[in-house]
Parts: sequence; C-alpha cells; structure tokens
Amino acid sequence: MNNKKRLITGCIVAAALTTTSMIAFAASPYSTPAEAVSGITGRTTESVIAERMETGKTYGAIASAAGKLDEYKKASLEMKKNNLNAQVAAGTITQDKADSIIKSIEDNQSTCDGTGTAKIGQKMGAKFGSNGAGKGNQGSRMGRGQGSGCGMNSSSSCIYQ
Repeated sequence: MNNKKRLITGCIVAAALTTTSMIAFAASPYSTPAEAVSGITGRTTESVIAERMETGKTYGAIASAAGKLDEYKKASLEMKKNNLNAQVAAGTITQDKADSIIKSIEDNQSTCDGTGTAKIGQKMGAKFGSNGAGKGNQGSRMGRGQGSGCGMNSSSSCIYQ
C-alpha cells in the first residue's frame, strides 16, 4: 500500500511540474532575444542578428534605436521569468532565489538604457547564458539559439545583450 501511495504522489508531482512548465513557456511568444527584437520591430531575425554581429550593439540597443526599448524590456523579462521557472522546476535554483532575481531585474529595468552591462541574474546564480543546461548548441552568442545555457543567449542587467 505504501508503494502505491508513493507512485500516486509521484504522478501528481510530475503532472504538476509539467503543467507549470507548459504554462511558463506559453507566457512569451519569443524564445530568443533576436526573435524578440525581430517581432517587436518588424524586422527579420536574420537582419537583427546581422546588425548585432556587424555593429556589436546589444539587442536592447537595437530595440532602443527603433524606439521599442520598453516593449523589448517586457519581452526580455518574460523570457527570463520562463527560464527561471524552468530552473526552479528542474531543482537548479529555489523559488526564493528566482523571485529575488526577478525582483532585481525588475528594479534595474526602471533605469535600463539597453546596453546590458550589469548582468544581475548571472551575478545572482541564474544561468541565462552559455553555462547551463539548455536546448541546443545554436547559440554562439549571436542570439539565434539558446546555446548550451539554460536560458537565452547572454544575460544582462535588465535585458539580453
């Protein structure tokens, strides 16, 4: 009887984690910073990536030049929240740690200019860059993929670089 209870409890926990992850990932229409800038500015993802590679501008700076920094900040925050929720679900960080990182990012966004220099989440132990456990190896820090990191390609104080 005890094993049966454990099995049922395990199934319930697994279902809850799956549901939470699905809800978290559904919150943002973008999966990379380049996609976010592309969607917000109406440009192609390839042109955004090319500009970043050619000029060295951050994705925030590209959005800012298009007059879309506030929209980009929102999209970036949602992507980071999704990432942190996944890390909590995987047991990589605690919910308290995720909440603390999100609060720091939100606080910093009020003065963010899009240059992405503070790297708050990264300094606090979140893996938004190429050091976590992510989806693939497309992200050579160009913003196309999620790299080998658990989050989006590089992290910054308030938005992705």
